[in-house]
Amino acid sequence: MRRRSLLISVPAGLATLAACGDDKSDSSKASDSPSPSPSAPSAAPPPKIVDGPLPAVTAGTKFDEKPTIAKGSSEPSKQLAVKTLVAGSGKTIAENDFVVAHYLGQVWNTAKVFDNSYDRKARLAIQLAQGQIIDGWRYALAGKKAGSRVEMAVPPTWGYGSQGNPQAGIKGTDTLVFVVDVQDTFNAKSSAKGKEVPQDNADLPKVGTNTDGKAPSIEVPKSAAPKKLVAEYVLEGDGEEVAADESVLVQYKGVLWDGGKEFDSSYANKQLVSFSLQQVVKGWAQGLTGKKVGSRVLIVIPPELGYGDKPPQGSGIKKDSTLVFSVDILAKL
Repeated sequence: MRRRSLLISVPAGLATLAACGDDKSDSSKASDSPSPSPSAPSAAPPPKIVDGPLPAVTAGTKFDEKPTIAKGSSEPSKQLAVKTLVAGSGKTIAENDFVVAHYLGQVWNTAKVFDNSYDRKARLAIQLAQGQIIDGWRYALAGKKAGSRVEMAVPPTWGYGSQGNPQAGIKGTDTLVFVVDVQDTFNAKSSAKGKEVPQDNADLPKVGTNTDGKAPSIEVPKSAAPKKLVAEYVLEGDGEEVAADESVLVQYKGVLWDGGKEFDSSYANKQLVSFSLQQVVKGWAQGLTGKKVGSRVLIVIPPELGYGDKPPQGSGIKKDSTLVFSVDILAKL
């Protein structure tokens, strides 16, 4: 199932990176990923969380395996039913965190699967914030630890409400059952934690190596901008390499080569960003391909691989500008 979602809240600069990088790009794809996102924030008070009833997981019972969930055999609770099937030992999830997870969702009384990320082989990165995701997820996952498998039964009040979600085949009376495998959790202060790499080239910008969640400094030299793409480690992580067709969750900051003025930043927006490398400008796609998760990367993008002669209106970016980015690769999706 594909549907427009509220998941990816991309700051203006990066959103236009997706739109302006390639005449063949489809900028709408960045916000078309499936998700358990609501049509509107719920005004309901917090639910009472109970431990059942919940349908049994009959196959795929291990963490990160696609589960098979039985049909509900009784009437579902009118409250939010939550059970930890596999207890993780990672970081504790807090309200407004970004969770990276695999999940499967189905309807209680029919066992109809309306969405799952396992078949797509792409994990979800979503913020546990009101208006970004159904309230059932917000309340069920808060306080759990990364590495956990959580099952929940979400009644309409904390799901899609009385309007349901017709596009997904969900009625306004349907209780939904989810199994969620939480891989990791991040927040707006998350940073790369890799090993420092010497920045010896005086003709390239110097990027700060702080890992305290604050935006790193970017010092642009007075020399001429490079004509070709630059993509070098500032901090080298030890995670998996990112492939050209994959998606990532990042922190980033962008400045202009000429003058060093900041024009976009996830730190300033206090909002992590996830995107596919196939939906951003060539400079981002080429610069991050092959880089390791957990790294901070300096990317210098010449005009032909960035905005070229069509910079976004209101961005303060002139035509044919060379762009400088610091990008922390937090997770691969």
